[in-house]
Amino acid sequence: GFSLHAEGSCLAKFGNTHVLCTASVEDRVPSFLRNTGRGWVTAEYGMLPRSTHTRTDREASRGKQGGRTLEIQRLIGRALRSVTDLEALGEHQVKLDCDVLQADGGTRTAAITGAWVALRIATEKMLLAGSITRQPVRENVAAISCGIWQGMPVADL
Repeated sequence: GFSLHAEGSCLAKFGNTHVLCTASVEDRVPSFLRNTGRGWVTAEYGMLPRSTHTRTDREASRGKQGGRTLEIQRLIGRALRSVTDLEALGEHQVKLDCDVLQADGGTRTAAITGAWVALRIATEKMLLAGSITRQPVRENVAAISCGIWQGMPVADL
């Protein structure tokens, strides 16, 4: 991986968009999953203050996250939970942190794809360590953006 301390990590580079994605494994789950034998996958997303052309204050310094940030965090978590067997994860939680180092469009697609890589690396390490008995990540996830440009449908906007 890219980060020395995280169980899984990668630096997702989509052109000039660079997103550091790390996966941290915890031996506890949210209270609604305690004693169920099921795990959880969740995500946090953020942009460094100077990841864009002009500096933007950190959301933490403003006291709350914006709607865009919350939407992207939920999207990452849902996308990765949709391909994860939460029973195979056991009572472990994987927290995915996606930090935009440099933004040039497509930060959410880079974050989703990079988070999947970090999750897969982390679960492979869990298998090797014997903390789980089978691979919980059932399918691959990669993201692109699609839309209409000059009247034509296009992929990877």
